[in-house]
Amino acid sequence: MAYADVEQTDKGFLVNLEDWTEDIAKEIAVTEDLADLSDKHWDLIKFLRNEYVNNNANQPNERKMVKAMTEVWGEKPSTKDLYALFPMQPSKQATKIAGLPETKRKGGY
Repeated sequence: MAYADVEQTDKGFLVNLEDWTEDIAKEIAVTEDLADLSDKHWDLIKFLRNEYVNNNANQPNERKMVKAMTEVWGEKPSTKDLYALFPMQPSKQATKIAGLPETKRKGGY
């Protein structure tokens, strides 16, 4: 199944969490001008999905993303590092690529 074939909101977020696959994530990333997803992109995408699915639909803010990626990467990234990965705001752009509902939060803090 392709991204174009799954139900989306008017902003391109998936309506059904179950429709997400890594291939669909790659297609969403292309629409977000992120053609090549690195291991660090995937680390953050998988963290967000895990938090949402296994932690009562939690959608972490950027401060919590930095803390989580410090544990995963073995070095503390800055918020700037997250924006280098997801320039259109990590808490929104990474969430979209992860196939999660749009967060209503305004900022990273």
